[in-house]
Amino acid sequence: MAFQHASLANGRWRTLSLAEQLGNIGSEVHRARLAQHTNEQRFLAARDRALELFELTLADPRWKGRLREIARVLEVFCDAVTGGKEYDSSLESLEKYFDHFALAARK
Repeated sequence: MAFQHASLANGRWRTLSLAEQLGNIGSEVHRARLAQHTNEQRFLAARDRALELFELTLADPRWKGRLREIARVLEVFCDAVTGGKEYDSSLESLEKYFDHFALAARK
């Protein structure tokens, strides 16, 4: 698989805290939300980057005890990008979830 975030995939991702990782995923969620109904190409690119970052986070052995939570938010993200029919989820509500991690990472 060719990673869009090649430097992150080569190990740099594992130097970030969980808050930093989730905050970065939140940045892609934000980009996807902005493009969702206006620019399909940008929306799909942001969606794919977010999925890649989720994959890197789930593969990080430091979060072994947190995998259920991370996998659940990935599931909700997938629901949101496909219309929110399963959980009534939206990228806007997920953005609020991820904002907390971005703020924590900045402290």
